[in-house]
Amino acid sequence: MRFVDTSILLYAVSTDPAERPKAAVARALLEERDLALSTQVLQEFYVQATRATRPDALSGAQAAALVRSFTRFAVQGSSAGLVLAAISLAQSSQLSLWDAAIIAAAQALGCDELLTDDLNDGQVIGGVQVRNPFPGA
Repeated sequence: MRFVDTSILLYAVSTDPAERPKAAVARALLEERDLALSTQVLQEFYVQATRATRPDALSGAQAAALVRSFTRFAVQGSSAGLVLAAISLAQSSQLSLWDAAIIAAAQALGCDELLTDDLNDGQVIGGVQVRNPFPGA
């Protein structure tokens, strides 16, 4: 299973002409069935997609409908155990707590890949390989 970071969801809804290649890749990825995400990703998506300073901001209702649709994938909830795992990972891997929480959620779901353009492509963190799905985009 592959874990999807927030950036993938945001590119999928982007109407920015400069992001067209990434949007196409992100939309194709979201057609796959072997994806997973976390409540953190869903929350981050909602906040960023509705941000008033975003040129193509979604309404709250549009973003909420998309969040509902993303729950077709496996979703890792937050828990005290996940927070503690993220703290441990942040300390051992020198990641931000937020990035570590993404890795910890991917681990909890048994994902072997994290799809993101926010970390180093090919890097393995806690047994999860980072893969940038936009290498030429």
